[in-house]
Amino acid sequence: MIQEELKRLGLNEINEGTSTGQNWFSNGEILESYSPADGQLIGKVKASTKEDYEKAIASAQEAFKTWRATPAPLRGEIVRQFGEKLRAYKADLGKLVSYEMGKSYQEGLGEVQEMIDICDFAVGQSRQLYGLTMHSERPGHRMYEQYHPLGIVGVISAFNFPVAVWSWNAALAWVCGDVVVWKPSEKTPLCGVACQKIIQEVLKENNLPEGISVLINGDYKIGELMSKDTRVPLVSATGSTRMGKIVAQEVAARLGKSLLELGGNNAIIVTPDSDLKMTVIGAVFGAVGTAGQRCTSTRRLIIHESIYDKVKDAIVAAYGQLRIGNPLDQNNHVGPLIDKDAVNTYLAALDKVKEQGGNIVVEGGVLEGAGYESGCYVKPAIAEVKNELEIVQHETFAPILYLIKYSGDVENAIELQNGVAQGLSSAIMTNNLREAEKFLSAAGSDCGIANVNIGTSGAEIGGAFGGEKETGGGRESGSDAWKIYMRRQTNTINYTTNLPLAQGIKFDL
Repeated sequence: MIQEELKRLGLNEINEGTSTGQNWFSNGEILESYSPADGQLIGKVKASTKEDYEKAIASAQEAFKTWRATPAPLRGEIVRQFGEKLRAYKADLGKLVSYEMGKSYQEGLGEVQEMIDICDFAVGQSRQLYGLTMHSERPGHRMYEQYHPLGIVGVISAFNFPVAVWSWNAALAWVCGDVVVWKPSEKTPLCGVACQKIIQEVLKENNLPEGISVLINGDYKIGELMSKDTRVPLVSATGSTRMGKIVAQEVAARLGKSLLELGGNNAIIVTPDSDLKMTVIGAVFGAVGTAGQRCTSTRRLIIHESIYDKVKDAIVAAYGQLRIGNPLDQNNHVGPLIDKDAVNTYLAALDKVKEQGGNIVVEGGVLEGAGYESGCYVKPAIAEVKNELEIVQHETFAPILYLIKYSGDVENAIELQNGVAQGLSSAIMTNNLREAEKFLSAAGSDCGIANVNIGTSGAEIGGAFGGEKETGGGRESGSDAWKIYMRRQTNTINYTTNLPLAQGIKFDL
């Protein structure tokens, strides 16, 4: 357990009905949070009912009246203060992320650092919400575009990044003048409560309404309420493609906006001109980091036939050095899956690999014995497969790496890489400039992220994050991703005493 960290985060008294920093208590079913690291109960919170949801929306609506009128640089100052609080709480929050979700402590710290980084980015963005000025065809007229806040931004986040993805959305939405209603994963509710308490500290210290940031714990029913709610103009949802399609249809039915970050089936192409050491590091971390539970995890390794055996042997040897165990022990490389349902999905996928003709190179399985009492620890597995196998075409959120052989030119490898329904992250390992540029061209990778000589896993705050096809097409974090959180308005000002019409139309009275 991590009692001291919970205490410092204000979670030492988490129980049935503990407040999440808001002025009301939730009244729904009890959500129990068990750590996949050791199977221990961390704490309990109550889910939100429909009535609780209405209170949350009402609080957000009222806060929006104040927040939208606050100058953007001042909104940025609040986000800056939030980033400073995160720096102070980094070690404790990082450990909670690790313990409740199961990723390594270093990855937990890295996730909180992503939160800090997006705050820094958003602070600068608060002074750069630029519009455009255009010349009018009518004399004595001026035209320009400006951006205004949308209102309530609904965020539905997934368990694998229980705090970072919310912050990507929230930091930008806040500087844009929006308020945020957040439904974290019911598998990691305490991470959500901890973040809510931190931002509420900042809001209270600045005499700002708590509805600027609202937390609503619960299952898919809360997501359904949010998706159908016309008072929530934008819903940002991260999770499976199946979930994203449901959210997209519900939001589109009311002509709302959705930002979707869904499944990935990410590949690294390994050409004869690749650096073997770099390839092994990128592929192994991409495949086993977070126990294969990243949307950018490496699922497929597409290797040229001339170096296939050499690369395969090196990857298999690296897997033999992996240490699997408690994620709070920094000597371990791989922690547990999130729960036993995830374990069953992993085992079912390995069975399908065998049924569909794949060859298991590194056997998987569930680990048992001392240190593995939670039943959520599994062995990272490797299989030789054909790209067209049904199981390969789908994302399995677990540490299973598929080795695929290609022949001929890099175009053949790119065709294999693009030959799946998902389009999130991709990479090529090569020192051949022509191959690299081909991969990055319009005829190359069809993914939202395309890397050269680094793996598929991970992303920097400065670049827009997201993917194409069944990944959803959304973009979060850096670049001009802020625009999704605002509505664009075109303005025309006539500063004359006449009223000429556009296109030279005459309308004399």
